[in-house]
Amino acid sequence: MPELLIELFSEEIPARMQQQAGDTLVRLLSDVLAPLNPQTMVAYTGPRRIAASCTIDATVPGRTVSERGPREGAPDKALEGFTRKHGITRDELTLQNGFWVLERDEPAINAETHLAATLPDLLRKFPWPKSMRWGQGSSFTWVRPLRRILCLLDGKAVPFSLAQDADNGHNLESGTLTEGHRFLAPGPVAVSSVTNWQETLRNRFVMVDAAERRDVLTKGLAQLATSEGLSVVPDTGLVEEVAGLVEWPVPFLGRIDEHFMDLPAEVMQVSMRVNQRYFALRNSDGTAAPRFAFVANIVPTDGGALVVAGNERVLRARFADARHFWDLDRKHSLHSRLGALDNITFHAKLGTQGERTQRMVRLAGLIADMVGAPKAECERAALLSKTDLTTGMVGEFPELQGIMGGYYARHDGEAVSVATAISDHYTPRGPGDNVPTQPVSVVLGLADRFDMLAAFFAAGEKPSGSGDPFGLRRAALGIIRLIRENGLRLDLVKLFTLAADALPTALKNAPDLGLLPQFIAERLRVQLRAEGARYDCLAAISVGNTDTDIVRLLARAQALQEMLETEDGKNLLAATRRAANILRIEDKKDGPHDGTPDASLFSQQEERDLATALDRVEPAVEKAFADEQFTDAMREAASLRAPLDKFFEAVTVNAPDANLRANRLQLLARLGRMMRLIADFSQIEG
Repeated sequence: MPELLIELFSEEIPARMQQQAGDTLVRLLSDVLAPLNPQTMVAYTGPRRIAASCTIDATVPGRTVSERGPREGAPDKALEGFTRKHGITRDELTLQNGFWVLERDEPAINAETHLAATLPDLLRKFPWPKSMRWGQGSSFTWVRPLRRILCLLDGKAVPFSLAQDADNGHNLESGTLTEGHRFLAPGPVAVSSVTNWQETLRNRFVMVDAAERRDVLTKGLAQLATSEGLSVVPDTGLVEEVAGLVEWPVPFLGRIDEHFMDLPAEVMQVSMRVNQRYFALRNSDGTAAPRFAFVANIVPTDGGALVVAGNERVLRARFADARHFWDLDRKHSLHSRLGALDNITFHAKLGTQGERTQRMVRLAGLIADMVGAPKAECERAALLSKTDLTTGMVGEFPELQGIMGGYYARHDGEAVSVATAISDHYTPRGPGDNVPTQPVSVVLGLADRFDMLAAFFAAGEKPSGSGDPFGLRRAALGIIRLIRENGLRLDLVKLFTLAADALPTALKNAPDLGLLPQFIAERLRVQLRAEGARYDCLAAISVGNTDTDIVRLLARAQALQEMLETEDGKNLLAATRRAANILRIEDKKDGPHDGTPDASLFSQQEERDLATALDRVEPAVEKAFADEQFTDAMREAASLRAPLDKFFEAVTVNAPDANLRANRLQLLARLGRMMRLIADFSQIEG
């Protein structure tokens, strides 16, 4: 099969757009090349190019195309319009099923012709998140000015142009030329295949594979750090970004002046990351090291001395700014900043950060009473939790909110638990974060999130589709993790009600507030699905259940899952479903059979045995649930497997005698009511 290579060479593409652009190119090419049966499609992305290669058939096979025209007997003008549209005579049409039909044989088309016809339109419609025009009179857009189009089929150029009749400003044509590194090997160079393209660019200091660049810079940085007994602070996002900024990654280490080392480690790391795309290093004991790592896009002739010195000079200026904020912020205590929160709007409908802080103080005190945490410390932490928003450091680096509040609280002499809670109350920010376990931290984290969810839902800002501008799904997952991983017994409905009580009067009874428990339940199911757990078990025990104690719900779901994994549990599930199906069918015939079965009408021992088993199991299950002995409840339920199996083996439910039939259906209805105490088994998958 012929080999196809297309490369789109432009000015620098933002790193965050490269991966998506490569995926988009593969998707669009797969669509337009479908008649050519594309195989082994591979994308390549980098700072100045996106490319793709594959193998395709040599030709698009010929085919016969049929197009239906007017109905037989239609006015002559309709038929004349159809023939004129296709440039044919009436004699070329045939009658099929009462319609005039045009059948045309489309000849086979070679791959080069198909590519030249389809690729210009693909490039004109390429969807970038942001794009630009350049040149005079051009309608063509690209993320940055497009400089070259390389298109090779089996080593030969596929010629096409981007010029259009109404577009006299863009006549970029495809060819066999690419370009190497902007500084180390500038200028065009011809290539003849995918392998030759890769090797030629490598010889001209360009790694076309983003994964290779990531691997080279990661290993290079780690090797340099290890040589000095240090390690690189993990930062996958920064690795991805830097790999999209350099074509030929060359790692270096620089030195941080000692008089900056008393800055908080987080300040140094964020300053280096945000401003300069530098990597932080740490000592073997986990403390911040007086070194930093960076990746250059050139191979210096002096071994890097000038490059390192220049980056050290830039970092000194950045850290001097951070030092200014650090020293200035500590001149004012967090408590003295409370008044400034009244000047920061939280949301147009929800008031200021000062008003929100008062809501959090109240809620933190209530939650502290529920979980047995020190109330005064929880309220103090809530009072000061947002004051670092008024500091210069957080104004410069919003990523540090909470973290800086903790540092400033320690400087002010606040209790250790209060300072720690302020530092921790935004965590967990994501699935990889640890969950706070210190009681004051847990209470503050919950108060922050319960207020946030209640407030934004009341203001009509609940998430919709993929949109979640206020991070409410993340807040819900934070509540779930804080409760689960700390084993807290909390009533979510009560807490949301308490949070809503402190909202502005106009919002206290907002209709969307009633959606919050279900919103948490849905996030919990998402979390369980991500963990590979049986989220259907949670759904089964949640139907008709008003309990919102997450720990209790999960314990019940786990016990149900364990039961269903046993042989008795699997058979009980099957038998319960069989009983439900029989009842559903028979109830449609002559109404619900929800009465109490009459023991005197039992004519077979299997009926009596099932009724006796239900007499024993039902109260045992109720007691086990009351005592929160969920495993015991499931064990009792599983014991019904044997009498239920024997019942279905020996007893004809739809007996000819109407009284026997009704009584047996009532017995199955009783079984169904008892099983619904445990779960709605219709929610169980499989």
